[in-house]
Amino acid sequence: MSEPIPARKILVLGASGLIGRFVTDDLRARGFHAVGIARQFSPAQKATAFDLEWPVMSMDAPALACLLRDHEIDVVVNCLGVLQDGPGSDTRAVHRDFVARLLDAIRGSGRAIRLIHISIPGAAGEDRTTFSVTKREAERLIAASGIAFAILRPGFVIAPSAYGGSALLRALAALPFELPKRESATSFQPVAIEDIAATIAWLAGRDVADAVASAVTWDLMQPQPVTLGRVIGQFRASFGTSEMPRVTLPGLLLDLGAKLGDLVSRLGWMPPIRTTAIAELRRGVSGDPSSWMAVSGIVPKTLTEAVGQRPATIQDKWFARLYLAKALMIASLALFWTVSGFIALFVSYSAATYILSAHSFPPDLVAPVTVITSLMDMSIGVLIAFRRTSAFALIAGIVASLGYMAGAAILTPDLWIEPLGALVKTGPAIVLMLVALLTLDNR
Repeated sequence: MSEPIPARKILVLGASGLIGRFVTDDLRARGFHAVGIARQFSPAQKATAFDLEWPVMSMDAPALACLLRDHEIDVVVNCLGVLQDGPGSDTRAVHRDFVARLLDAIRGSGRAIRLIHISIPGAAGEDRTTFSVTKREAERLIAASGIAFAILRPGFVIAPSAYGGSALLRALAALPFELPKRESATSFQPVAIEDIAATIAWLAGRDVADAVASAVTWDLMQPQPVTLGRVIGQFRASFGTSEMPRVTLPGLLLDLGAKLGDLVSRLGWMPPIRTTAIAELRRGVSGDPSSWMAVSGIVPKTLTEAVGQRPATIQDKWFARLYLAKALMIASLALFWTVSGFIALFVSYSAATYILSAHSFPPDLVAPVTVITSLMDMSIGVLIAFRRTSAFALIAGIVASLGYMAGAAILTPDLWIEPLGALVKTGPAIVLMLVALLTLDNR
């Protein structure tokens, strides 16, 4: 007969993320009362009334303490984190400053609360990025706080869903590309997300005064050392692409991709390849899970068990193949609309107006229509490039393209049979915009 679950309430911060979402659902499945909080949930993520959209990053310590008291929280699981500074993302604010306020809130709540904090593996002396430095600063704040805490340092997380780096590795496994030898040989000890969730559930079930589960820092990962190349190879075995011929990517291409990723992140996108991601990838993922295993009794899944427990579905394969193609679609469509409008207005304005005039377009409308449509095209291209407005711009592009086709059919039907087939080619462009729109979601 299994032991009853203690009637404890658990607050999961960052409940929309890869780890946070899985942990929230897992705790509920185990019988815990879990309150999930995130800045924003996708419509598919909001499972219950206890998934709350709250701007916790803007809350001060008294407001956070009130939140803990009002919901009678016994355990806080902090899954909040950002990879790199950018629009709406500040690593110091999320990793260090927020944790400081959260600690003050826990002390000021009047409740006996355990904090379970998700951090990163590795020694402090190896920290080279703002991401890792601020993560380590948060650990030191927690260790000196005097509250009951558990700092968990997961290895490379393998989960049913994929986001960021985990999605990138799946894409590399599905496509004919190989990482450079230096990166492939990097230590990369993985952990199944089920083992992270089991650890949090184990900690949540212990009394806050239990010394065994208080003031602990654990590396969560399989004990057997493996490499990044081996991790990708296991995904290839799952996808059935192990025998696919491959081209080895030069290291300079990764560095260039990271710089481009930094640039794109300023437009609101979250590309998996950025300078911080490449730096952390080259640093590797390694640690010693022996104390975690000894105290919790959890035997972590191996890489083969975590990835190979089920063959990849067609959904997995489509996602992996389309993941990098999505970036190409967005980039090509943004350039297509912007450049075509720019050329018509500034480079070949006379030729553009001549095409309309030569096809019996009303003379008084030639110049205004050329200017207005060119400006509209450039606006659509610029809006596609920004993450926040991309969906709107793609819909606008589809509508504009259909309008061009319908307008030409009414006013200048002979454009449909001109030798270069400009209007005929608009059809595939509409399909590409539709595909980009359908793949726009990140979670």
